[in-house]
Amino acid sequence: MSKKNTPTDARTLILGALRSKSCMKQDVYHSTIALFAMMKELLQEIALDLESEVTKEDKRLTMAFVDKGATACELRVAGDVIIFHMHTNVFKLDQSHSLWKTSYLEEDELRGYFGVVNMYNFLSDSFTYNRERDLGYLVARLFLNRDKRFFVQGKRQLGFLYDDLAGNTLERARIKDVLLSAVLYVLEFDLLAPPYDQVNQVTVSEMNELNANLTISTGKRLGFRFQSDLDDPQ
Repeated sequence: MSKKNTPTDARTLILGALRSKSCMKQDVYHSTIALFAMMKELLQEIALDLESEVTKEDKRLTMAFVDKGATACELRVAGDVIIFHMHTNVFKLDQSHSLWKTSYLEEDELRGYFGVVNMYNFLSDSFTYNRERDLGYLVARLFLNRDKRFFVQGKRQLGFLYDDLAGNTLERARIKDVLLSAVLYVLEFDLLAPPYDQVNQVTVSEMNELNANLTISTGKRLGFRFQSDLDDPQ
């Protein structure tokens, strides 16, 4: 018969958990704050650089960085908005993820806990015209662990260019590459007209509000979920 834990044993286990896992989560959280501050600086640099070039050709092509506070910011790229959101919690990687089979995580399970920065793509007009029913799409999310190693889960090139957790160190040049890849994906992610049968009926209320606020939902892939695309992240 197994011996039950005594109060002293439980206290020892609690202290052990606090010294290992809880301290690790604090390390991850503060590293993620530093990462997000770096991302804001880089996004501002990218906005200034690209705008100075594109406005020489066409002044309608605007680029702008907007700081939205401690956990959010946005990059406006012509007709698109990319919203960057830093989650304030630390997450353990899903146990089914292939990274758990790598020697890097097998050597130390605590390396599998991450801070997360999400990147969402919206249409600029969705905010300009206050179209609250418009859809945004999760383009990518960046995971950072206590060793300041990261990987990116995302669409197309974002899903395979930055999947080497052990080899991706937190460096400005590397993070800038990730951000530029996100911008490139968004620019290549076209707005598609929704199927005719999906929008062939409009209510009287929607028509009455049409001039002030277009209530028919608009999105780049209306009717399709992020998970249903063929190039899903693994």
